[in-house]
Amino acid sequence: MGEHENDLLLRDADKQQPLTLDASGIQGLDTAGAWVLHKLLARPRGEGAELSLRGLPAEFTGLLDGVRQHAVAQANKEVPEVPRVPTVLESTGRSAASAFEQLLAMLTFIGESAHALADWLLHPARIRWRVVLFNLRSAGFNALPIVGLLSFLLGVVVAYQGADQLRQYGANIFVADLVGLSMLREFAPLITAIIVAGRSGSAYAAQIGTMSVTEEIDAMRTIGIEPQELLVLPKILALVIALPLLTVFADGLGIFGGMIMAKVQLGVGFGEFLDRLVKAVSITSYLVGLGKAPVFAVIIVLVGCFQGFRTHGGADSVGRQTTRSVVQSIFLVIVADALFSVAFSLLDL
Repeated sequence: MGEHENDLLLRDADKQQPLTLDASGIQGLDTAGAWVLHKLLARPRGEGAELSLRGLPAEFTGLLDGVRQHAVAQANKEVPEVPRVPTVLESTGRSAASAFEQLLAMLTFIGESAHALADWLLHPARIRWRVVLFNLRSAGFNALPIVGLLSFLLGVVVAYQGADQLRQYGANIFVADLVGLSMLREFAPLITAIIVAGRSGSAYAAQIGTMSVTEEIDAMRTIGIEPQELLVLPKILALVIALPLLTVFADGLGIFGGMIMAKVQLGVGFGEFLDRLVKAVSITSYLVGLGKAPVFAVIIVLVGCFQGFRTHGGADSVGRQTTRSVVQSIFLVIVADALFSVAFSLLDL
């Protein structure tokens, strides 16, 4: 049609008269041709000049009208607004509001879990010991290899780093004090909690998050089962038992690693090391480190389960909440350990 456009346009002698497009010779027309024809008719002309169409076969009229209606609908469609980039102050405010909302939700979750625990204590027959034992095996026994390996290596590192300094002052035997106090009071419970938070805390969040996405938790509520009673409390009980035992295991392997390094680097025999260790480390120091473990266990389980219950949507939300559970639980464990250190210092323990 384009090559005959000059033949189809018939101009009157008077420039102010409408222009006419003769379409009687069109024998075939598709959507692309109808679009070109519509754009030609809609093209702006000079002042007072309009372009009209005549002679278009009836079978093509509907196609041209459909193209014209689509063009009008597109022209009337609202242009989406470009999202405004928030200012630094606005972003800070939104982050603070989100953190405050999450804190309130966390307190609500803790309250619901405490209520479920009270029901457990009032009705001990409702405790699902099979679930507790399963969680005890998965979070405790199965974690022994990684906890033991990292604790052993940590004891080796502590003894190795202190060996040069102690050798300079002829205080080789005090490597037992260094390894014993650092491992029993701080490193063993802390490294064990961090490993369990990354290993088991993430598993809790992923498990409950997947159940939330697949609406299994809603099904539990429908049949009258409290999710906290089935999914949260057995994990808390299992990890409160498992984490102190893992800490004791980490204490032993950490000291064993320090003993080996003391023998290699400083020539301190195993017997001498153990004799000095008994004098340097008191029962109080041992119990201080061991007493942190149940608190760390509760933090890990509550954060992991809480983030799992906040999962909504799909697999992307499961991954996001799992990541948050690991980050937040490790952060809170370290904060709790710092608060323990301050409190024990004030109590002179």
